[in-house]
Order: sequence, then structure tokens, then C-alpha cells
Amino acid sequence: MNYSQCNIAELIRLYRNYTIKVMPQMALSPEIQWPVKNDHCFQRIILDAVCNGTWYNYLERPAYKNLTYDQAFRAVQLCEDILAGRADLHDLNRQSLIWRGKKTRLRTHNQNRTVAARAIADMKTFGPLS
Repeated sequence: MNYSQCNIAELIRLYRNYTIKVMPQMALSPEIQWPVKNDHCFQRIILDAVCNGTWYNYLERPAYKNLTYDQAFRAVQLCEDILAGRADLHDLNRQSLIWRGKKTRLRTHNQNRTVAARAIADMKTFGPLS
């Protein structure tokens, strides 16, 4: 959808609708394997991505009332990208948690393979868990 003609109030309304209603409702579907289900989690992830860091370091509370036009525009675009599968909510959530000090770093594909290889080696050495 083209939002270039929307004013900031309309963009904020769209962002809130996506994060409060649409995304949490979609997260209830067993086919959707998102890492979060609650509206405030979607808002955290979106706002952290838009601010490129922990949102409360950049915005006064309540955040949605203090978004700039550009931030609101990017928030709506990111919501739509997540819904369309063009943005990975798992990666966005991990990055948000890293900014908050709740995860240390993202694992690369090669690091995941290394962890899996170690687990297989441990199984060969110690046997399967019983």
C-alpha cells in the first residue's frame, strides 16, 4: 500500500492496529511460528528496529504519541514486511533482545552448525540421553 499521502495520525493508527490487533491475532494460528504473541512484544520489536536500538533511549513515553512521521512510516512498512514474510520476526526479536542485553549475539549459520556438530560428538562420546 502507498502511504506517502497519509498523515502521521493515520500512520500511527495503522501501526497500532497492526501491533495491537492484527499481529497478535495472527500469532494465535498454529501455522505461524513467531517468537512472540503479545501486542507489547510486537511493539517492542518494531520500535527497537525503527530506532535502531532500545526505543526508550530515543522516544518519550508513550512511544506511539512521540513518533516522528518518518518513524511512523517505517513502523508501518516493517509491520507489513513482517506480515508478508519479507522481514524475519525471529531475527528482529533477537536483535531487540541483544540491544536490551538479554541475548549476547546472533549466531551465524556456521556457528549453528558448529554447535550441532559438538552435540553429535558428545552423543558419540557419552551416548544418548536416557
